[in-house]
Amino acid sequence: MSFLKKINTNAKADNTTGFGNNASNYGGRFIAKDGSANIEKKGISFFDQISWYHTLLRLPTWKFQLIIFCFFIVINFIFAMIYYLIGVEHLNGISGTTEMEKIAQAYFFSAQTFTTVGYGHINPSGFLTSAIAATEALMGLLSFALATGLLYGRFSKPQAHLVFSENAIIAPFQNMTALMMRVAPYKNTNLTDAEAKVTLGLIVEENGKKINRFFQLPLEYEKVNALTLSWTLVHPITEESPLFGFSNEDFQNNKGEILVFVKAFDEMFSNIVASRTSYTFDEILYGKKFVQMYEHSYDNKKTILYLDKLNVFENAKI
Repeated sequence: MSFLKKINTNAKADNTTGFGNNASNYGGRFIAKDGSANIEKKGISFFDQISWYHTLLRLPTWKFQLIIFCFFIVINFIFAMIYYLIGVEHLNGISGTTEMEKIAQAYFFSAQTFTTVGYGHINPSGFLTSAIAATEALMGLLSFALATGLLYGRFSKPQAHLVFSENAIIAPFQNMTALMMRVAPYKNTNLTDAEAKVTLGLIVEENGKKINRFFQLPLEYEKVNALTLSWTLVHPITEESPLFGFSNEDFQNNKGEILVFVKAFDEMFSNIVASRTSYTFDEILYGKKFVQMYEHSYDNKKTILYLDKLNVFENAKI
């Protein structure tokens, strides 16, 4: 039986995914593993296609800190060279005897001016040097205001703080099989009214043309009142499921992707937060089951959630 014929045509199609139908024009997966759009935009200039505010808010912390540090070093070096080219004799207090010492002292004067610290050991003399120092001080004020706004935006931006299992599995479930994925909160947040939506995306060939087909995958529970422990998203593979009759070979030899969307209400921010990920067919493990990842504490007064067991599974007979 061909792969196309195995697809249950009675399954509920999903035409609201926002992805096109022409599979021949698609490359790779629909959604990147981290939940970002797997899209590269062209036909417009590099600077026009990037929102710098969003980019700086989403950067990893170490990259953001590195950018701030490098900017501070570079901008002060530029102004130091300007002071040096004008002539360090216009900076009262420069005591360096070698050229490197003069450049170094001009750099530290620039840093003091940029941060508006102004220790007073070195001060500008002459109209041009004073004008440049005033301009640098203004740039410093604006730069620190911008950096402060970005730091606040990164700190206060609502985030889901959810982590998904690296793999989805096909596991035994109530005398049948089911597709399962796990998600868990990893911060000390309070998430309520959590909802999940799972969509199956398939690349199939019809009449000699590759097309994308999308199907909703109903879950055992699509909503939970509170997301405090791990949540196993379970799609029972019944006769109505588009995955009904799929074998391990079907997952290994064909192209498909499971799109997972989770949203919840964050009580601290009084806002809805969302997260998403996807699993390609080669990331779906057949004949496995997840290992329990939480248990009561030694004194039986708390529940311990082991986040390092999120993707731990064992063999299961199907």
